[in-house]
Amino acid sequence: MSYIKRGTKSFRMANLALFAGGFNTFAILWSTQPLLPEIANEFHISPAVSSLTLSSTTIALAISMLVVGSLSEVFGRKSVMTISLIASSILAIITALSPNFHLLLLCRILQGIVLAGLPAIAMAYLGEEIDPKSLGMAMGLYISGNSIGGMGGRIISGVLTDYFNWHIALIGIGIISLMASLLFWFTLPTSAHFQPRKFAVVKLGKSLISQFNEPGLIYLFGTGFLLMGSFVSLYNYIGFQLIAPPYSLSQTIVGFIFIVYIVGTFSSTWMGMLADQHGRRKILQLSLLILLIGACITLNTNLWLKIIGIAVFTFGFFAGHSIASGWVGKLSTHDKAQASSLYLFFYYIGSSIGGTVGGMFYSDFGWIGVIVMIIVFTIIAIGLSVRLGTIAKRKLQLSSQKL
Repeated sequence: MSYIKRGTKSFRMANLALFAGGFNTFAILWSTQPLLPEIANEFHISPAVSSLTLSSTTIALAISMLVVGSLSEVFGRKSVMTISLIASSILAIITALSPNFHLLLLCRILQGIVLAGLPAIAMAYLGEEIDPKSLGMAMGLYISGNSIGGMGGRIISGVLTDYFNWHIALIGIGIISLMASLLFWFTLPTSAHFQPRKFAVVKLGKSLISQFNEPGLIYLFGTGFLLMGSFVSLYNYIGFQLIAPPYSLSQTIVGFIFIVYIVGTFSSTWMGMLADQHGRRKILQLSLLILLIGACITLNTNLWLKIIGIAVFTFGFFAGHSIASGWVGKLSTHDKAQASSLYLFFYYIGSSIGGTVGGMFYSDFGWIGVIVMIIVFTIIAIGLSVRLGTIAKRKLQLSSQKL
């Protein structure tokens, strides 16, 4: 059976479906991020506590992906992803009706559990079904759907909150996501290379643990942790700074600042293609350097320079995530869905820990505290990328010797 190649109808359909699925997942996941000041104000809680509506969701997502990735090895890729998308859309509408913070938190945790289906499996689906020469572009397009979903969710929820309230905003996100789920269901090509396994908990558990035997994967897991910890910290607390003096921006305008996600849509695809041509190590390190420069630019008090810094930071983040996530499938030698789910486990644990710790830095030191944390994270990630390059070079040499 042939693989799905760039330029074919199947390639376009697969990318459309996964774009819609990524939009659904990340519109729901990040929908409360621009609402954190509103949630903090309504329930009389601190910025760090309000950020739990994101941190609790991402940590539930991270843990669930370890299970869902293994289940997809048994029940198939498309069926598990479709159920996840439809269930999360319905739950998004239910979440909007939360009358108090504790119930809101509980609903967001449940959302994290059911949202796990797509991100845990999509990268494995692409790795199995897409022609290797087209994988960089396909992975970039999938990540771009994630960025558009994250941007759309934030903008829509920000605007609807300004005109109505945050409850109506979350209902709107749920309805749009349900429509995207149906598009995914009807357009994604059925798996042609998937080989189901028997449901054996011990074997699945052993194969999951054995992923850590590949040193390169461990460095990629660490890179994902640091990337997402930095990204969520910046976006969680920039809203608090921009709605306060001297900027005093409205919720709608703050929401529209997330339109800089468009650069992430471009960078994930373009830098993914460059990584196919020039090597993942070089382009990953370039992406991390761009992220670092963008973070530093946001320290400027001029509003337009601050927004430019956010855009540069976002460019670097999505480029780095696209390259790192695509590299996982290359380094993993078996059960690729499990390897992908482990990468995303650490990625979203980074979101939970980084997002909450970033709130502590923001409360104690202001915006400069958040940026210092991001600088430290990025420097460590660059160090990990150097080790990744060494491992990749060694593996290439061993392969040449065998030939």
